[in-house]
Amino acid sequence: MVYDWYESQRAMLSPLAEFAEAASKFYTNPLWPLSQTPGAQRLSASYELMHRLLKSYEKPAFGITSVKVDGREIAIQEQVALDKPFCRLLRFKRFTDDPKMLERLKNAPTVLIVAPLSGHHATLLRDTVRTMLQDHKVFITDWVDARMVPTEQGGFSLDDYIAYVQEFIRHIGPDVHVMSVCQPTVPVLAAISLMASAGEATPRSMVMMGGPIDARKSPTAVNNLAMNKSYEWFETNVIYRVPVNYPGAGRRVYPGFLQHTGFVAMNPDRHFNSHYDFFLDLVRGDTDDAEAHRSFYDEYNAVLDLPAEYYLDTIRIVFQDFALVHGTWTVHGKPVRPQDIRNTALMTIEGELDDISGAGQTEAAHQLCTGVPEADSTHFTVPGAGHYGIFAGRRWRDITYPRVRDFIAAHREGAVQKAPRRRTA
Repeated sequence: MVYDWYESQRAMLSPLAEFAEAASKFYTNPLWPLSQTPGAQRLSASYELMHRLLKSYEKPAFGITSVKVDGREIAIQEQVALDKPFCRLLRFKRFTDDPKMLERLKNAPTVLIVAPLSGHHATLLRDTVRTMLQDHKVFITDWVDARMVPTEQGGFSLDDYIAYVQEFIRHIGPDVHVMSVCQPTVPVLAAISLMASAGEATPRSMVMMGGPIDARKSPTAVNNLAMNKSYEWFETNVIYRVPVNYPGAGRRVYPGFLQHTGFVAMNPDRHFNSHYDFFLDLVRGDTDDAEAHRSFYDEYNAVLDLPAEYYLDTIRIVFQDFALVHGTWTVHGKPVRPQDIRNTALMTIEGELDDISGAGQTEAAHQLCTGVPEADSTHFTVPGAGHYGIFAGRRWRDITYPRVRDFIAAHREGAVQKAPRRRTA
């Protein structure tokens, strides 16, 4: 009923959102006399803020059409490498007419970025992808909104997630380097562990960023909620069925609008101040800051539904049973043994000010992957970075990425030397 009520409310507010958008443009059109009257700018700003608070936000596009490599513009084409019911494996293919540059692009390391399935779309990692494309061939998991998947496709559990990751790794090949951001650190570690236990070729390296490998360490508000509420509470209070106006009608999901409410509730003052500053920027005519606000919230407000099976599995296995660190996790009857990983280098990255994955949660992977040689493992704490700062923004581009790039280069096929183990902040 909650999902149906939300959809009804959204439908009723849609005309008001469109009216607010039109009114905002009405008071800024230079050809309309009222736009020159006192207070017109303030009225326009008020209507635009109303429009953005009431509108529905759809999934944004990656929009990466080119990147600069050594000062030269390289064309980018987004391609679908594999199309699964709950995820598309995307490849960002680079093109150039310069033979020397083409040879360099062909010989670049291949990276699979496993985006989080935790509310936001994979486009949240747009800055991550754009930066990685400077020196790497890049693939990324583009998770599908569960409400768009018909029930005939079956359910999607955490075990299925792990199977998807393994299939993507096999499709790309063993020379791939896997980067997991936040939520997927746990299933990615499980996927590679199972491949190692089965004697399969494993990726050259895995880079794990800000994820709950051991959620017992430095628990945050997110961890505390998952730990202090029972499994039955989550199943009763946050799981609903998709309404009839979507392809996935009847599917049990954790709705995106509930997740978004939780995101905002974590820092309500910050979001209120951000919207007020946006209003003032519009009144002052500060178009650059106003556009930055629009870009951020176009991404932040675009959320997707999570399959109920996957979400509840994650609550139980990762945040309540701590099955990975206790060594009690089995996937399709096979134990998850990170200690069996021997030929995959490991880099963990945390943000000094991360309020979602606390200090030590990601670094705990080193204590589990005892088979990885010490010379092939390293940890880095990004100074002054919050959760998003480890994979997007200035700190990611200027501080974190150079270390990731060098780590991957040191562990690619034919690399002469291995990266020494370092634990730095």
